[in-house]
Amino acid sequence: MDFENCYADRLAEAIEKKDSRLVVGIDPRLDRLPEELTGLEPEDALLRLGSGVIEAVAEDAAAVKPQIAFFERWGWRGWRALEGVCQKAREQGLIVILDAKRGDIGSTASAYAEALLGTEPGTPGPHVDALTINPYLGSDSLEPFLDRVREGGRGLYVLARTSNPGGAEFQKRDGDADPIFLQVARTSEQWGDGSRGECGYHGVGLVVGATHPEEISKVRECAPGASLLIPGVGAQGGSVEDLGPAFDSRGLGALVNSSRGVVQAFEKQPGIPWQEAVQQAARETRKQLQGAITS
Repeated sequence: MDFENCYADRLAEAIEKKDSRLVVGIDPRLDRLPEELTGLEPEDALLRLGSGVIEAVAEDAAAVKPQIAFFERWGWRGWRALEGVCQKAREQGLIVILDAKRGDIGSTASAYAEALLGTEPGTPGPHVDALTINPYLGSDSLEPFLDRVREGGRGLYVLARTSNPGGAEFQKRDGDADPIFLQVARTSEQWGDGSRGECGYHGVGLVVGATHPEEISKVRECAPGASLLIPGVGAQGGSVEDLGPAFDSRGLGALVNSSRGVVQAFEKQPGIPWQEAVQQAARETRKQLQGAITS
């Protein structure tokens, strides 16, 4: 696959082409399938659901974000389905962000980078544009991944201020003069050295939850060159209307994730084909994000 252009510029091009800041999280639950997919073997069900979601959202989403755990849970069958889903998304012109949150050191980190951002057939790597990673083992744990950013045109999203309630236990403790999430944000500017695109952003982004809108501006001040990946809209309580500070005047600088709100939309509209319900949900979320930028 072509990763010659830097990730930040590929992402900016995808956002501007579709006028969309939406990334659809693909978290396939085999106990919550459309009726026509129930009873299938796990590999086939995972692949058909993921591919069907991709076809439904391709016109309205800039990216998709498969969550690796929902595939790993099914062993080798899940891994084969994950590879197929990532390949399908690339074929549909979507940016693929693999949500794996890996973080380790030395040869282990290198092996993760090979599997998830490499070129080995039979792995997701050849079809993945960007990867979520955990920075809490320090900068040396990121080096194998950063090599892929600087030399291979891939992207990273480093966990900074996560959307879950317990994230504050370490990321923003009471009494901390300089919260850890802001230290991570500042350091991301160093990690992004050598990967800045013509769009002005570099290849090392940050994960910042929509459940903490007041902190998005703080992260943006500390890391002006980092693109943000924003989960937590919808089921977790985050509001699209609060996300304006994440974007620059061009509408660049962030992607907003919706998973269940889009993928499980068919559960609320049983009277129409399931892919049509998914498409409608993606289109409505895209429009809401456009409103957040212009308001």
